[in-house]
Amino acid sequence: MGPETRYAKSGDVHIAYQVIGDGPLDLVFVPGFVSHLELAWEEAALVRFYQRLASFSRLILFDKRGTGLSDRVTEVATLEQRMDDVRAVMDAVSSERAALFGVSEGGPMSLLFAASYPERVSALVLYGSGSRFVWAPDYAWAGMPEQWQRMFDEVAEKWGAPHMIENWAPSRVDDARFRQWLASYQRAGASPGAVIDLWKMNMAIDARHILPAVRVPALIVHRTGDRAIKVEHSRYMAAHIPGAKYVELPGEDHLWWLGDADTLLDRVDEFLTGARHAVEPDRVLATVLFTDMVARPSAPLSWETVAGETSWKHTTLRCGESSPASAAERSTEPATASWPPSTARLGRSAAPAPSPTLSVSSTSRSGPGCTPASAR
Repeated sequence: MGPETRYAKSGDVHIAYQVIGDGPLDLVFVPGFVSHLELAWEEAALVRFYQRLASFSRLILFDKRGTGLSDRVTEVATLEQRMDDVRAVMDAVSSERAALFGVSEGGPMSLLFAASYPERVSALVLYGSGSRFVWAPDYAWAGMPEQWQRMFDEVAEKWGAPHMIENWAPSRVDDARFRQWLASYQRAGASPGAVIDLWKMNMAIDARHILPAVRVPALIVHRTGDRAIKVEHSRYMAAHIPGAKYVELPGEDHLWWLGDADTLLDRVDEFLTGARHAVEPDRVLATVLFTDMVARPSAPLSWETVAGETSWKHTTLRCGESSPASAAERSTEPATASWPPSTARLGRSAAPAPSPTLSVSSTSRSGPGCTPASAR
């Protein structure tokens, strides 16, 4: 069971949000194009991802307008309108200043918010995202219009099957339980018509002109083999955001909580707090009995003899140890001095109500929403 769902008002639209954790840093998680706050807590790996973020922050989650538990809308919202959903949620939880963590299609609205309200953004983290999603002569790695049309046709026929799992979560293609959850998550997150409308809005996005105006510390992370959004998208953003730090990680999963999520979380933790906090790994405690079947003399055996030749061991099996360092990393000094900030600089206008502490145990070490696949 997840935290309580509440609602903020953004114009005439109600935006569903949740808060978990009580760390000194406010962190707003900006999801991909489809999400569902309450169904997210049924996926153990995603719960663990959220809990890790909440271990060093007050984590603020929300469903964007038209998706999940937020109001459905009759017209396709502009990027500016959806950006304002972030402001509405921050105001509702009395957050004067927060770091933004934009994933996938949540990246452009995070960029726009950071450029429009730099006084309210302490830092910007982007994962698996881009500033434009349609091909242009100077942006050749994005999808062609005819490729988008094919995806519209597929959504109309196959949405929630689950759709495009081969691109979004290749490591879990053969996991029947995950497939069932993702299908339910997609159907609850948005209807086929709403998905098509959202993707049409994505086709109109071109946030490249915003990149030089981003003046907050920025971390950009992408997996080299991402099948949904090509790594060139993030390389472009890193080259055009002043002082951005770019980290490229191995892997093919677009969904951020799958694959080597620990390494991604380590990078985000270190960037936002200045240190990597130790995390107790999930464990399974197994008692293993070794029995010696060697023939013995007829004389009875003493306990000391048996103990000397057999062993009783408690073996701790560690699941999902962190993988080696990233495949590639490039960083420059942020344009803003003194990062990460001291907790005294992290503004909240009022002390928030305590958030519930959640605990979900799992031996799986494999946090939804993502954008449609670009040209491969």
